[in-house]
Amino acid sequence: MKRWVFHVDVNSAFLSWEAAYRLHHLGEWRDLRRMRAAVAGDAALRRGIILAKSIPAGEYGVKTGDSIPEARQKCPHLLLVPPNYGLYEKCSRAFLEILREYSPRVEQYSIDEAYVDMTEVRGRWEDPLIPAREMGARIRRELGFTVNVGVAENKLLAKMAGDFQKPDRVHTLFREEIERKLWPLPVDKLFFVGPAAASKLKKLGIGTVGELAASDPGVLRLHLKKQGEVIWQFANGWDDSPVLAEAPPNKGYGNSTTIPFDVTRLEEAQKVLLGLAETLGARLRTDGMRVGVISVSLCTCGFIRHSRQRILESPTDITWEVYRRAEELFRALWDGTPVRQLGIHTGKAQRAADTFRQLRLFDPTDYEKLGKAERAVDEIRRRYGMDAVKRAVFLRGPIDHMSGGISREKRSADYDSGLIKTAEGGGR
Repeated sequence: MKRWVFHVDVNSAFLSWEAAYRLHHLGEWRDLRRMRAAVAGDAALRRGIILAKSIPAGEYGVKTGDSIPEARQKCPHLLLVPPNYGLYEKCSRAFLEILREYSPRVEQYSIDEAYVDMTEVRGRWEDPLIPAREMGARIRRELGFTVNVGVAENKLLAKMAGDFQKPDRVHTLFREEIERKLWPLPVDKLFFVGPAAASKLKKLGIGTVGELAASDPGVLRLHLKKQGEVIWQFANGWDDSPVLAEAPPNKGYGNSTTIPFDVTRLEEAQKVLLGLAETLGARLRTDGMRVGVISVSLCTCGFIRHSRQRILESPTDITWEVYRRAEELFRALWDGTPVRQLGIHTGKAQRAADTFRQLRLFDPTDYEKLGKAERAVDEIRRRYGMDAVKRAVFLRGPIDHMSGGISREKRSADYDSGLIKTAEGGGR
């Protein structure tokens, strides 16, 4: 029996969600999706990149990932709105709830994408296009934004189909359609083929997906190693990965932040690392996980990146222990050059219930007591907000006591100031 797998992707998600909220809840009469508009970070905080753009902005060459100056150079009258991740998370949950009404097997791929395996429930419809169109219509009617739905027999082909013409479309890409719909595409349109791989393929005389599908996999392995074999399979439409209703456990946790100013003193870096460790430790304890590897990364003011890692003697979920190890790594790594970005990353994550601590004879630290104290703080913050308990070192100063991830200013937006500013700074 042929599988029915859908890939559902929100069109220009952040911008669509902003537009729908402003139209249906704030009563604005202008639709950002029909304007030269984009969602962008705060340039003053050095997070000034385009996160999502409208189709009219895209026609001027504005791309996701552009810096604000780059985007404004392409489109001088570009309207910019600040991100509101709190809103986006709510929109994402609502979108997924509708999908789960159609099938219990829904895999969230990102905040605005999901796979739906309809195989077990396909008996309710004669044609997969019927539920696919119904999903899109319900999301448009009930939530106010649009999606593309790709319909195929595996995840790879469904995703490729969903990336065909946008917005608000349903496309199919079954095996019998591969030669007509997939193979004529430029090879860089294939999933998992980035600019570097596309450049290597071009040197081999491979310019389309069809030419890649007809290539010798041995030659591809020689030039692209494992990736060559994978993309050859993808070009031929082969993918047997299941749609996972439950996400697999994280193998590692990470947290980083771009600092609003260049860090030049050790004390400043220590506070940033402690804020990152606070957020990271809370995530570990919430998920019931511990990590066995700690690494620190930094980006200097000249955009030079460095990192260093170490294996822990015992897996941990304790904030203070994560911080101490990260601070030791930073000291060994930093040469005094001003730093604009810091990150703490981890590996070898395991369920806390499956780990144990190797006791040391002369270690005076009471890890059990530390763990209980930190779990108590987690509970207070959960009930009364993340600022209910704060370490004294953060009481004065510009560094957030729980840094990294989705920054505080991105979790809400000031809608009282009206619609966004143009490149020249005036309202429109």
